Amino acid sequence: MKRLLLLIAGALLLADGLWLVSLNKIHLGIILPMLIGAVFIGIALFHAPIQRFLAQHRALRKAWTLSWAGFGIWLISLAGFFAYLQHSISQSEQIPPVKAIIVLGSGLEHGQPSPTLKARLDAGAALALKNPDAALIMAGGLGFNEKISEAAVMQNYLVHTHHLAAERVHLEDRSTSTELNLINSKAVLKRLRIGLDQPIAIATSDFHVLRAAAIAGHQGYSNVHAVSAPTPLYIRYNSWLREYFAFLSGWLLNEY
Repeated sequence: MKRLLLLIAGALLLADGLWLVSLNKIHLGIILPMLIGAVFIGIALFHAPIQRFLAQHRALRKAWTLSWAGFGIWLISLAGFFAYLQHSISQSEQIPPVKAIIVLGSGLEHGQPSPTLKARLDAGAALALKNPDAALIMAGGLGFNEKISEAAVMQNYLVHTHHLAAERVHLEDRSTSTELNLINSKAVLKRLRIGLDQPIAIATSDFHVLRAAAIAGHQGYSNVHAVSAPTPLYIRYNSWLREYFAFLSGWLLNEY
């Protein structure tokens, strides 16, 4: 039964990853489940020879047992992260009146906002309608081989799709990371005479709300509110898995 379950789980993980790769979506949250799936399939298919080999090597058998224990602990920590992230997403639905809305970039496709970026812009626009006096800051620099900044494309999308006044939408168009987005947005806020202690919303993807809020706090934003944009279900948990490692990396690099 265990071998069958491993084979089924492995096949599902590998098939899902290969499908996402075929859609040109390649990142750690996709590659890692594929590798785990391949290992599960290998263990299920070659269970008998593996057990015979381990029976002849006591030290390796102990390492094998410890590896499974470590994998179980990792799964528990991942489940805890997912639960905490889900809680943070639910909290992001309760946003008080704000003075500014920063929308974080997430890449362009053929000169237009990617589906993930569109979701962030739509979430920012919805909040802007509830806060007609709030300024909007588009945070996104010039990508590789692009002639127009991401921030400018974001502004154009809000003006033409959501009919927001262009003069209400300000650009932070020099950065290509969340940390730099928030650092450089300070100059825009200062020009607009909005202090970091005033209520400021940050519109980003659901998987990114924890890290974005943590980085903002580290940068001196003391009254920040994360606005969660939904990630499509077919890639949601892959994105959350990637964010698990990104969150740990940010902590190790002292980004928050």
